[in-house]
Amino acid sequence: MAEGNVIGEYLRARRELLRPEDVGLPDVDRRRVPGLRRSELAMLAGISTEYYIRLEQGRDRHPSTLVLDALARALHLDEHAAAHLHQLAAPAPRRTGRRRAEKVSEQIDALLRSLDRTTPAYVSDRLMNVLAANELATALLPVLTPGNNFVRAIFLDPVAGELYDDLDARQAAAAAGLRALAGPDVEDPDLTELVGELSVKSPDFRRLWSRHDVKPMHGALPWMGIRHPQLGPIELYHQKLEIPDTGGQILGLLYAEPGSKSEQAVAMLAATMGEPNAARSQDHPARRAQTPATGQVAGAATEKPGL
Repeated sequence: MAEGNVIGEYLRARRELLRPEDVGLPDVDRRRVPGLRRSELAMLAGISTEYYIRLEQGRDRHPSTLVLDALARALHLDEHAAAHLHQLAAPAPRRTGRRRAEKVSEQIDALLRSLDRTTPAYVSDRLMNVLAANELATALLPVLTPGNNFVRAIFLDPVAGELYDDLDARQAAAAAGLRALAGPDVEDPDLTELVGELSVKSPDFRRLWSRHDVKPMHGALPWMGIRHPQLGPIELYHQKLEIPDTGGQILGLLYAEPGSKSEQAVAMLAATMGEPNAARSQDHPARRAQTPATGQVAGAATEKPGL
């Protein structure tokens, strides 16, 4: 596989996930490797086998829109995965340096603070680094402590396994969401460092990342089930809204069904906290962040009741 061949890597990964019976082909021969053969995918897409091989090997990196659409149909890609394939065909300009550290605006900080007695809320960046969170959010989910990377926490922090009802689904969504957020910018040094670390430390991440699944994590997300050590099971809706003119910052909101036991549990948790404080952020001197090396939260006994 040619270096930097993002289209070829994606096509091969998705091809290897399909079985002949998935696309209506007979499986009559013994296969040495999983998935469809290159010739079978080329036939389904209506292109020559030779041309498909050139695409997968990176010898042709400029397929037409018609070819991309045909490949997306042949691979049974959903709308998000098909859009990702088109993105890869027109990659972002090459960057040589790291992005500057991101900050949350004073207006968004005030918004988080205003929600501190009713709604757990946080802000994350394009790589799911938690930039800021209100006190209710970190009391409910310590993985939302500012300074954390959510993907790192969901795969490496033992607390995640204790909190989430469906950790496997959360991990799959995190890996697919990270790939969607990164898009074609696979040379981002911060992304490369994060993926490298997780690939070494987490076999589950390595397996999920190799699938090249793509699922944007924005808008209304599936409900979240958590197990709070003091309040018991809590079910929450999860909304992610993009903040305009921030380069991809996301406002996350967690809220329960009105009148439900989960809403009462969140209200009880809010009632145990002191007076409203400034939203927790990496830039606030009073805030403590989880250290990536150990996954432990400094001052957890006082900042997050019962966690």
